[in-house]
Amino acid sequence: MRQLAITVNGEVRTADVEDRTLLVEFLREGLGLTGTHVGCDTTQCGACTVIMDGQAVKSCTVLAVMAEGAEVRTIEGLADGDRLHPLQDAFSRHHALQCGFCTPGMIMASLDVIERHGADLDAQTVRHELEGNLCRCTGYHNIVKAVLDAAGRGSPR
Repeated sequence: MRQLAITVNGEVRTADVEDRTLLVEFLREGLGLTGTHVGCDTTQCGACTVIMDGQAVKSCTVLAVMAEGAEVRTIEGLADGDRLHPLQDAFSRHHALQCGFCTPGMIMASLDVIERHGADLDAQTVRHELEGNLCRCTGYHNIVKAVLDAAGRGSPR
C-alpha cells in the first residue's frame, strides 16, 4: 500500500492504494465518483476519460500512483451546483446522448478538444479528435453539433 494525494475536482484527496490500482478504480471505488465509467479496460472505448493535468487521459490505463500530485477533473467537477457546464448543456439541448454510458467520457474528451482548439473547431476536427471515444447509440452527428455549439459559446471553464 502507498499513500496517494491527488487533487480531484479542486479538492485534495488522499488515500492508501495498492500499486496496481487503476486511476478509474480509485475514482470510482476509492472516492465514490462513479461518473467515470469502466467500459473496455483496454483503452478502446473512452468511457473512462478524465482530464489529468490539463490533458484528456483514459483512466483505465493510468495507475493511480502515477497520478500522485496531479490535478484530475471528472464529470462530477463540471457543473456548478445545479447549473450545467456549457458542454453538458449543449449535449442535452442537441440530444447528443441516448443511453448515457459513453457520455461522461465523451464530454471530458470534448472539453479537452475545446480547450485546445477553442472556437476554431470544425466538424471534421471534432470527429477526428473524438475517434478514441465510442458511442454505440447516437451516430455522433448530434455529439459533433453539441461540441461545436459549446465551442462557439466561448471558452469553457
